[in-house]
Amino acid sequence: MVNKIRLYVEGAGNDIHTKKLLRDGFRVFLNELVQIARLKRIKFQIIACGRRNQAFSDFSDALQKHPDAFNILLIDSEASVSKNPWQHLQERDGWNAGQARDEHCHLMVQIMEAWFIADISTLSRFYGKGFNVNAIPKNPNVEQVDKKALLSALKDATRNTSKGEYHKTKHGFKILEHLNVSKVRSAARHCDRLFKTLAEKIND
Repeated sequence: MVNKIRLYVEGAGNDIHTKKLLRDGFRVFLNELVQIARLKRIKFQIIACGRRNQAFSDFSDALQKHPDAFNILLIDSEASVSKNPWQHLQERDGWNAGQARDEHCHLMVQIMEAWFIADISTLSRFYGKGFNVNAIPKNPNVEQVDKKALLSALKDATRNTSKGEYHKTKHGFKILEHLNVSKVRSAARHCDRLFKTLAEKIND
């Protein structure tokens, strides 16, 4: 039985404030699971890492330092995914999974922002007046949307809003707090896989 979950997430840089924003954003997004874990007295920790190499390094260290915990790496795939997560990361980044199993590795495909366009109504409400919904890609399979095209579309869609152009640390983690989880899981199968894996571990 798992009594600790440690989720290592890339994307916060080294700033204390942005790391807190990341932790808060993911804690709200994963709130249903966090609450179930709490009821079962399972410690659920979200560790905000810097860039992707640092996240992988922190996760790899955790396998040695926290062997009693269920350690998970959550990272952008940076490209389309056609293989299992570790194979994808080995080919793209040259990372060796070592003793980690498939269930320890989860991807945001192709980047975290793909989850946002799975729930365009929330994105539109967040930015308010001036948000150009027509700039957002209409592909219902959000994981197929090219990373560069997605970031460019978000900037175009938000340029004329009072919040200004989309910015990951200023806006991204706050948007995460408001997303409809069911919509995201339906549109992004790798996100759904993360939820299912965590639920299995918590309810085991």
